[in-house]
Amino acid sequence: MRIGVFMKILRVTEAESDRRLDKFLLKYMGLAPKSFIYKMLRKKNIKLNGVKAAGNEILKTNDEVTLFLSDETVDGFTKKVPSWNTEADGHINIIYENEHIIFINKPAGMLSQKAKKDDISLVDCLGRYLEEAGESMTNRGRGFSPGLCNRLDRNTSGILAAGKTLKGLRTMSELLREKRVKRYYLSIVSGKLEQPMTLDGYLYKDKDKNEVTVYTEDTLRDKPEEAQKIKTVIEPLVIQEEYTMLRVELITGKTHQIRAHLRSIGHPVLGDYKYGNAERNIWAKKKFGVKSQLLHSYEMVFDEVPPILADLRNQTLKAPYPSLFDKVMEAEKE
Repeated sequence: MRIGVFMKILRVTEAESDRRLDKFLLKYMGLAPKSFIYKMLRKKNIKLNGVKAAGNEILKTNDEVTLFLSDETVDGFTKKVPSWNTEADGHINIIYENEHIIFINKPAGMLSQKAKKDDISLVDCLGRYLEEAGESMTNRGRGFSPGLCNRLDRNTSGILAAGKTLKGLRTMSELLREKRVKRYYLSIVSGKLEQPMTLDGYLYKDKDKNEVTVYTEDTLRDKPEEAQKIKTVIEPLVIQEEYTMLRVELITGKTHQIRAHLRSIGHPVLGDYKYGNAERNIWAKKKFGVKSQLLHSYEMVFDEVPPILADLRNQTLKAPYPSLFDKVMEAEKE
């Protein structure tokens, strides 16, 4: 099953206004031929403010362009940059973009930022994308390069926010740091979970091993002084005998929090080789091709925001999750 419908709403920003609808669409889906754009407009698969459009309409700030297209179709026409390594093909899958900020759906296997000098990261891909779009770094302010506002583990996929300007980077980073943006993940875990749960605990990070341990109130006496209080909320979405797909709300955001918290209750993330069940992971790799943890940063929900991000007020951004999630859960029904 897929969560939601094949629909994406693009809200026109001030920087994107005063241009033709067809030009806007051709920039958004940079690999799409004009014939495809006009065909989708004729078939009402692309609408402007809820009604049929011809393509020659001049956009205004806050206009809504609705795409009734599958994730695969949109992904196929999204701008790409050259392939630089085997793990990350340079594909920039944009969820939302305005003058100051950009949200990207990071694939599993891609580094958020360089770990070593020779690494290729999402930041590198973003810089190349902006250059190809004609947005050179010199236009962003002296000495400024795009930077990430949040980070994901290499093998966790999903939504990442990045600042295209210094003001955008600082504003979005502050919102996330102050917990003014709700963040939700999707995960497939081992075992059957039938009830929502609020998980409290204390997380201690062993910096030498880059591994964390979760302590509960019952084991508080054994908790190192450096441990930090954490909270994670989980809700079952799809329940099978062997696995459960969860919606996870990250209340606090600590290193490996979700993965370690789920292991602590006996339901590790499938494909997690650090915190998971080795035997179950080997089986899942052979059967489904699961090579990394099935954990996906799925959703960001905005309420009140500063004026610079006014177009995100009361908005929800979602990053379509990998098809492997469906492959695993649908097989459980057989």
